[in-house]
Amino acid sequence: MLWVLFLLVAWCAAIVSCTRLCLAAVAAAEPMDPDPAADGKDLSLYEAAFLSGGPRRVADLVLVAMCRERRLLLAHTGWVTVVDPDGRDELERSVITAIGPEGQSPVRPVRTALATAVPVRALGERLVAAGLAVPASARTNVAVAVRQVRAACALVLMTAAAALLLVPPAAGRGPVAAWFALPLLLTASSLLIARLEAHPYSRWASPAGQRLLGRIDVPPRRTARRRPGAGAGDGGGAGYGAGAGDGSDGDDGDLLTALAVHGTAALPDPALRAALKAHWGH
Repeated sequence: MLWVLFLLVAWCAAIVSCTRLCLAAVAAAEPMDPDPAADGKDLSLYEAAFLSGGPRRVADLVLVAMCRERRLLLAHTGWVTVVDPDGRDELERSVITAIGPEGQSPVRPVRTALATAVPVRALGERLVAAGLAVPASARTNVAVAVRQVRAACALVLMTAAAALLLVPPAAGRGPVAAWFALPLLLTASSLLIARLEAHPYSRWASPAGQRLLGRIDVPPRRTARRRPGAGAGDGGGAGYGAGAGDGSDGDDGDLLTALAVHGTAALPDPALRAALKAHWGH
């Protein structure tokens, strides 16, 4: 009957981890009180990028926007070069600072530095305060709880294997396997439910933020028109609103809007996608 000890370990791990996941999901699902003025506002491209993909998406947007304006060069080999050292806002100045005084750097450290820069953190704090972004603690709690349930699921499998080795074949291993199937079913079903139900709450945008994102007229992925000669390191003026009605070129406005909402998969230029995906781990 030594296998019963393994069964107790499996049940304890399954119950504790699944309970923590349920508590984290419930806490993340609690409705936030959005700023009444925020519901009627139009998101800027930076805000749309943060709500869609977090700080890394903002870093993608800034680098691609500067590249389209020929103020940065993004090479498919994974290097970024400064062309115009004068940033037009805090985010662009953070990019230039991250590249360094030599004016050239691999894109990975530049993107990492920009994603953790003060302007990006301030942008996220403003969106959280407005009730449009999910607080970092809620996202972290759900992610940690999911990892704990995965670990518990693996522990159930290991304890089941150990218990079955302790049971002589003549005694019958079927009932023992059936007892371990119950905590395994509990952890596996919890992971499935977390994927279907808790996953939206681990995203960056709150329900109010998702509503604002839904109002943006986003071009289909990879269908934004590409002007002749506009590749990685090429491009004309880029707009910074969540649309192309601010006097910017329509093509660039559509491209940057699609990038902000969909990510690098929306970029129509293979060279630019390669510069970002191959070296930034997308």
